[in-house]
Amino acid sequence: MATPSFSCRELVARAPVRLFPPQARQSLRTRSCQVGFKNQSWAVMEFYENFISKVQSAPTWPDDSERILVEPYTYLASVPGKEVRSALMDAFNAWIQVPAEDLAVVKKLVGMLHTASLLMDDVEDDSHLRRGMPVAHKIYGIPQTINSANYVYFLAYQELQRIKPRPGVSKVEEMVTEELLNLHRGQGMDLFWRENLICPTEPEYIDMVNNKTGGLFRIAIKLMMAASTEDPPRDYVPLANLIGIIFQIRDDYVNLQSAQYAHNKGYCEDLSEGKFSFPIVHAIRSDTSNRQLLNILRERPSSPSPKAYAVHYMMDRTKSFAYTRQVLSSLMTQAREEVHRLGGNQFVDTILDQLVVKEEVDPATQLGLSAAVSGEKAGD
Repeated sequence: MATPSFSCRELVARAPVRLFPPQARQSLRTRSCQVGFKNQSWAVMEFYENFISKVQSAPTWPDDSERILVEPYTYLASVPGKEVRSALMDAFNAWIQVPAEDLAVVKKLVGMLHTASLLMDDVEDDSHLRRGMPVAHKIYGIPQTINSANYVYFLAYQELQRIKPRPGVSKVEEMVTEELLNLHRGQGMDLFWRENLICPTEPEYIDMVNNKTGGLFRIAIKLMMAASTEDPPRDYVPLANLIGIIFQIRDDYVNLQSAQYAHNKGYCEDLSEGKFSFPIVHAIRSDTSNRQLLNILRERPSSPSPKAYAVHYMMDRTKSFAYTRQVLSSLMTQAREEVHRLGGNQFVDTILDQLVVKEEVDPATQLGLSAAVSGEKAGD
C-alpha cells in the first residue's frame, strides 16, 4: 500500500495537540521542512520514541485552550443580569453570618451554575435573545455551547473544595448534587409538557418550579448555612423555596406583560417557545373547552399578531394576569410573615419589595407593535 503523502505543515498538524507541546511542534515543523518531504515521516516517528515517558503525567492544559472552552460561558457572564441571587445571598447573610471568604466562594459557585444553566436553557428553548443580546449558541453553535455549560458545572464542583463547612456538616458535594438533580428534574418536566403539548395542573407546575428554580436558591442558602458561624443556624430553606416560587411566577408574568422584558428577550417569548408558564396554565385550565391557546402554543408563533391575541384572551377572557397578581400577593404576604418569624431582615424585605408586580399595559402597545398587529394583513 502506498504511503500517504502530506505537506510538512499538514504532517505536523496531524500530531496530537496535548502530546505535542507548542515548542516541540515548532521544532518538528522546522526540522521536517529542512530535511524535506522524504524525511518527514522519520521526523514524526522520532517524536514517538520512548513514548511511555511522555504519557506518565496528566495531560497539560494550556490557558489558550481553556479560554476557547469557556468562551460561550464568558460571553454570557459578561452581560450583566438581574443579580437577584447575589443580592439575596447578601441579604440572608445578615442572618447566617458567613465569613466573607466563604461567601465569595458561594457567590462565585452559584453564579457559575446559574450562567451554565442559562446556556442550556437557551439551547433547549431555541431562544434568540438573552439580556438583550444574541444567545450564546447563535454565536458559538449548539455543540460548543453545550460542552461549555457542562464544563462549567464541573468547574463549579472544584470551587466547592474551597468552602470550609462547620464541624458536623454533611459533605457539601452531596448538597449540590442533590439540588442539581432537582434542577434537572424540574427542567425535564417543563420540557416534557412543552414537547408533548400537555398542560400541567397548578400544583404540578409549582412542584416543577420548586425543583427547577428553587434548586439554585437552595444551593446558595444550604452552602451558606453549612459555612455559617451561627451555631446551630436556623432553617432558612423554606423561605428560600417560597422566594424561588415567587421569583418564577413573577418572571412568567412579566414575560407576557412587561415591555422591558420584551426588549431583553423578545415579545411574549414564552408563547414563541410553547411554554406552559403560570398565567398560561391558568388560562388553559380555566376553560378546557377552548383550545385556541393550546393551538397557539403548538404553533410557537414568531409574529406579534397571534401572541397579542393570546395576551388579550388571558387578560380579558380568563383574567389570568389578575389571578397571577393575586397569587403573587398571597405568596408575598406569607414570605414577609416568614421573614418576621425568623427575626426580621430589612435587606430581605427590600428584595421582596423589588419583586412586587404592578398591572401593566399590554406590552404590544408599549412597544409600538399594536399598529403592526392590527395591520399585519391590512391588505386583506
